[in-house]
Amino acid sequence: MSAPQIVVHRDKELMARAAAARLITRVVDAQAARGSASVVLTGGRNGNGLLAALAESPARDAIDWSRLDLWWGDERFLPEGDPERNVTQARQALLDAVPLDPARVHPMPASNGTYTGDADGAAAAYAAELATAAARETASPPAGAGGRGVPAFDVLLLGVGPDTHVASLFPELPAVRETERTVVGVHGAPKPPPTRISLTLPAIRAAREVWLLAAGGDKAKAVAIALSGAGEVQAPAAGARGQSRTLWLLDQSAAAELPRGLYPPSSP
Repeated sequence: MSAPQIVVHRDKELMARAAAARLITRVVDAQAARGSASVVLTGGRNGNGLLAALAESPARDAIDWSRLDLWWGDERFLPEGDPERNVTQARQALLDAVPLDPARVHPMPASNGTYTGDADGAAAAYAAELATAAARETASPPAGAGGRGVPAFDVLLLGVGPDTHVASLFPELPAVRETERTVVGVHGAPKPPPTRISLTLPAIRAAREVWLLAAGGDKAKAVAIALSGAGEVQAPAAGARGQSRTLWLLDQSAAAELPRGLYPPSSP
């Protein structure tokens, strides 16, 4: 697992634009190297802010959108099209404006249709979809997933909650303790809606790069806790690591409680 790197930007708008530029570069490089790329999206204000910045960037056309696989780190278990679903918000922010291959967009199942009222069944179905994608990869299975059928995502994006949660892995809840399954149903989440679907830490740690996004003073304590050596059960963000890179992208407000020596003075 890689050690965390920290980049602090002046404000959340600059952070979103810089993160979008980084993501464009990373996707283009992956497509040049292997022909395609895969990204795991996150919801929330910072994840959607990045997507909105990407939509506004002239450089977005450098990406071959038809050769990009999109996955989600978690989802609110709500009906298809519900405005609170991460995929609905992502479509509004960016996805409907770019020429994606629909077969390469992989939203988590909704609470209506095949998996009505069955978040655990929906999670198992998403795990199976991940395993199918992993089987198509020519490289050997990533070590972070123990060879259990998770693609080696190029970039996995995570927002950090004020309680240190990432995806829908909340402190002390059963999902954050999961070591075998790659996707789980989450029940009794402390923020609405209580029922969700989430990648687990083993699946997250299969990614080549994990980027954690946090902006705003309400995230400062969570950032400081997660980067202080806290345990992953108590602070799930502390357990989110990439195989080759773990990048914390912050604004100055979110970094306010970090020791200044943790990040370079040149951070923009």
